[in-house]
Amino acid sequence: MSRLRNLSLFLVLAAAWGSAFVAINAGLAYFPPVLFAAFRFDVAGVVMLAYAAYAVDDPVPRGRDQWLEVVSGAVFIIAAYHAFLFVGESDPAVTSAVAAVIVSLSPVLTTVFARALLPAERLTAVGALGLGIGLAGAVVLANPDPANLTGGGTVAKLLVLLAATSFALGSVLSRASEADIAIETMEAWSMLLGAGLTHLLALALGESVADATWTTESLLALGYLSVVASGIGFLIYFDLLDRLGPIEINLVSYVAPVFAAAVGWLVLDEGITPTTVAGFLTVCVGFALVKRDAIREELRAVGVAG
Repeated sequence: MSRLRNLSLFLVLAAAWGSAFVAINAGLAYFPPVLFAAFRFDVAGVVMLAYAAYAVDDPVPRGRDQWLEVVSGAVFIIAAYHAFLFVGESDPAVTSAVAAVIVSLSPVLTTVFARALLPAERLTAVGALGLGIGLAGAVVLANPDPANLTGGGTVAKLLVLLAATSFALGSVLSRASEADIAIETMEAWSMLLGAGLTHLLALALGESVADATWTTESLLALGYLSVVASGIGFLIYFDLLDRLGPIEINLVSYVAPVFAAAVGWLVLDEGITPTTVAGFLTVCVGFALVKRDAIREELRAVGVAG
């Protein structure tokens, strides 16, 4: 029953995070991109803070180290990641499936940053090959036109790649931190601070609340991203992280694009091209090479448990 529960929650999480790319594309018809990201975490931050107040003894960060970890998450995981992602997805060439596949590079990039910034980590020759293959998958998805490198969505896809890079770097900086802070507290305050930073960026870019169009569709997209993808999604993620460990839960990044492609096709009539499939498979090969030892250990553990 426990395995069935874990599998069910895993699929729910993949569906919530995969379909989030569709909600982003849908909402971008009504909101300026960076301001849309800020609105998302205004709501999600309040939801997570309410949960942190319920779940942990002290929902407020204490001391310099805890606040540094909060700031790191706010800058890289919330503000930079979502600003790059939302602006990238505002280009019609970046479908929900394409964005999800590019973001699925995050586990590979996380491993690379960890091995570069954490003294105990080391990138082997095979791991470096895996990184190269994973990045090649991103190039396949970008499908640049040498005669017009700024056209065809190339720049937008590179912005989504920067989003994945920012998320990976933020994850490693958080992992390297020695602060003893509950993950619910860290996420809640990172979301709130990240929302504030994203509002400042939107203001700097000239985006205004007056440019937002408030309709039933726009409110549904915003509500879905804030409550389902961010609030409920992170709660499921934290639960599975404790039960499955970081290796297995990282695999959600490779299931989410399937849901993104399916929901994007059903809801927004987005096509699934051979290039998208080829890029996804290439990224998976790169991930398997970079994470080969950890995957082997997980398979052995499953075999012993079975």
